[in-house]
Amino acid sequence: MLADFENDMIQCLEVLKNGGTILYPTDTVWGIGCDATNAAAVKKVYELKQRDDRKSMIILVGDEKDILKYVAAPDLAVFDFLEKQTKPTTIIFDGAVGLPGNLIAEDGSIAIRIVKDDFCRHLVKRFRKPIVSTSANRSGEETPKLFSEITTQIKEAVDHVVTWRQNDQTIALPSQIIKWKKDGSYDVIRK
Repeated sequence: MLADFENDMIQCLEVLKNGGTILYPTDTVWGIGCDATNAAAVKKVYELKQRDDRKSMIILVGDEKDILKYVAAPDLAVFDFLEKQTKPTTIIFDGAVGLPGNLIAEDGSIAIRIVKDDFCRHLVKRFRKPIVSTSANRSGEETPKLFSEITTQIKEAVDHVVTWRQNDQTIALPSQIIKWKKDGSYDVIRK
């Protein structure tokens, strides 16, 4: 089983380094991902999802210091807030930096989640860059809760499909989404 984990890890890292796309398990639902710093790779994900590139996507990072690389002067109180959360939490930050324009929202914000899932955390840490995470479905379609619900079109459109956790029958839910404000207050976008 650990051999599968490591084989998937090696293959994902190779695909990501070469600007490709992956289908992988996250700490929420299965995701389509790519190197979040590569505009051409990000464009591939928008095309695969048939999604308007004005609708930004989430990026996954390994820890707090990664947020400091991709957000200009974040309110540090957000880290205390995140420590108290019991479920996966995505924060929308103002002032995105160091990311391609086609990934940043029109208002200059970026949605970031610090991952807890073992596979994702290892992948992000070993890749040393953030990874895009968007649900494994075409825009407008229902989000698959299990690997078995992902359409063949999505599975065939990515450059690598992770085998790790494909048989996991735990129903996954999307993360909660919080819009963090400069004054330390926040709005709940999705519970």
